[in-house]
Amino acid sequence: MTFLPRKLPTAAHGFAALAIAAALMLGACQGARVQKGQGETQATTGEEAVFPPGVLPETDPFYRSLLDPEVAPNPPSPNVGLLLPLSGRHAEIGRAMRNAAQLAVFDIADDQFRLIVRDTGGTAAGAREAAKSALDAGASLVLGPLFGASVAAVAEEAQARAVNVIAFSNDMSVAGANVFVMGLAPGPQVERVVGYAAAQGLQRFALLAPNNSYGHAIITAMQGAVSGNGAQLTRISAFDPTAPDPSPQVRALGDYDERKKTLEEQRADLEARGDEASLAQLKELENLDTIGSPEFEAVLLPLGGQSLMTIAPLLAFYDIDPEEVQFMGTALWDDPRVGSEVTLRGGWYAAPSPALWKEFSGRYKAAYGAMPPRLASLAYDATALAAVLARNGTQLGGPPDFGSAAITQASGFAGIDGIFRFRPTGEIERGLAVLEMGQNGITVLDPAPVSFERLIN
Repeated sequence: MTFLPRKLPTAAHGFAALAIAAALMLGACQGARVQKGQGETQATTGEEAVFPPGVLPETDPFYRSLLDPEVAPNPPSPNVGLLLPLSGRHAEIGRAMRNAAQLAVFDIADDQFRLIVRDTGGTAAGAREAAKSALDAGASLVLGPLFGASVAAVAEEAQARAVNVIAFSNDMSVAGANVFVMGLAPGPQVERVVGYAAAQGLQRFALLAPNNSYGHAIITAMQGAVSGNGAQLTRISAFDPTAPDPSPQVRALGDYDERKKTLEEQRADLEARGDEASLAQLKELENLDTIGSPEFEAVLLPLGGQSLMTIAPLLAFYDIDPEEVQFMGTALWDDPRVGSEVTLRGGWYAAPSPALWKEFSGRYKAAYGAMPPRLASLAYDATALAAVLARNGTQLGGPPDFGSAAITQASGFAGIDGIFRFRPTGEIERGLAVLEMGQNGITVLDPAPVSFERLIN
């Protein structure tokens, strides 16, 4: 494929700069040829350079200089560390995120930007060593690692050198001090979909969540979201995610046994009466397993993958009817397999707006020959953010500004996953859409916001 050269836009500040860059990266061009002396993007990745096929032939002198330390150019500034699991059981995801980060460098960074890639191996110990290596190489901002368990080790190394970390984890408990968490946090997703449901008149909610730290965070978020919308949380059921059969918890969620007992008692009463009207009513009940409805109008299923595909049909089996109860989910539903489950069709979930992801994933596939995993957008957006902050500083004649004030600016930023901004606590705030699951795709019920303007004091 051919990548056409282009000039990069002039950087503005914060949200506007990244919004402009994002529009350009997904619109007017297909990429950039990297070559010294032409004013286009240059990038190095420390241990290795990875480029989309066709961007740089192996005979290109600058390409060779990236791989051959004897002819490598002097390290440019600013330097940004990228810590990913490039080996081990999560290597496939790590490499895809590295590819996505490289695309962001080509799309947005100027010729002073240097991305220093280091392999964490997917472990906390590996992440610590990767952080040390990137910091020793001059990183003034760290992107990654991917897993919450590794963030503390990286944060300690970075904090000792007064360097901020933008982690890819969705575990908000690791945020704070010099750590900003980039992942799709479960709390805002719950708040968004519950708020939308309440606006549609639903007032009684239930929750089925895994009994682990993620599930506990969901429960807390659900309680706050329901209370904040003046609604009721009538039932919570937690299941062991390691257990082979979640049926008991699903059965309890819908109060199946009590409703079945009520049906049996009503049948016995009608049989005892024996009159014509009672026998006619008894016939109407003969195909039912239970009687009455669950004590909720909507149920949140913050699950994904095989767990969701296993539990969803059990809900209907235990008489939690999607025709009567609104099923809801989180961004974990953002999976092509979900639409194949009849029970989940018509379900609502909160997630980033799909439009930019669709365009980005198509560009990624054209460059690398495969569709990216959903986490790839985190690497792209984090790298794009770093590139914009770097350009804002260097264009003013100073060093790149990767300080906390720049990272937490109230106007926020825009990327593949929509608008986002970091709070001083290190937690992320995102603009999410509410989507409806269908057999042949999704429908946007309530679009994601396009700015934080109304929330700025």
